[in-house]
Amino acid sequence: MILGGNMVNIYLVRHGKTMFNTIGRAQGWSDSPLTSDGEKGIIELGLGLKAKHIKFDRAYSSDSGRTIQTMGLLLKYSENEGIPYTYDKRIREWCFGSFDGGYDGELFDGVLPRIFVDRPNDGTARSYKEIAEAIYEVDTAGWAETWEQLSGRILEGFYEMAKRSEEVGAKNIVIVSHGMTIGTFVKLLMPDVPRPRGLDNGSVTHLTYENGKFKVGKVGDMSYRELGSELMEAQDDFA
Repeated sequence: MILGGNMVNIYLVRHGKTMFNTIGRAQGWSDSPLTSDGEKGIIELGLGLKAKHIKFDRAYSSDSGRTIQTMGLLLKYSENEGIPYTYDKRIREWCFGSFDGGYDGELFDGVLPRIFVDRPNDGTARSYKEIAEAIYEVDTAGWAETWEQLSGRILEGFYEMAKRSEEVGAKNIVIVSHGMTIGTFVKLLMPDVPRPRGLDNGSVTHLTYENGKFKVGKVGDMSYRELGSELMEAQDDFA
């Protein structure tokens, strides 16, 4: 039965900290597992959500191992296991082409600045579109996406998840995705605000969806992790 019209609360989570995050590699479509600190951060997130009595009706993530691992911990420690859970490759991280898995410094501090030398701007941060076009230009493997492909699949993926959830009457959903993908989605929804930068692992970006429209709330919220950390410390002190 299709209900429609109800507002869907969306908790959009950046995956836990991985090995590649820790050593400064551009993960993209390559992958690495969560570190022990990364796992701890997501356990904190789960405990914080549990303490706030947040119950999810549906769960979604990209098909990358790090988001799947994050979701497993998040659902377990927030006591939301057993809900419908779907993977979707459309909300993967950006693909960095031949630089996928390489050090961040090689791409973001080396190659891209050289590309931008002949493309002056007003001193503001480069747009996602400019960065995507530059990555596409320097990719020698033919894997990187055009801006149209990248932005198109991100929008399509998130809109379909929200619409599907609205149709079945879901009130709260959780989505685990990636730092640049989340930032891109928020910027596409709010083109007049500065692009989000430096979203922390385990942060929550709040959105709502109703009648075909998203509204963006707090971006990169760390309060759930902070609450979970306090609860873990209190438990350790008690033990």
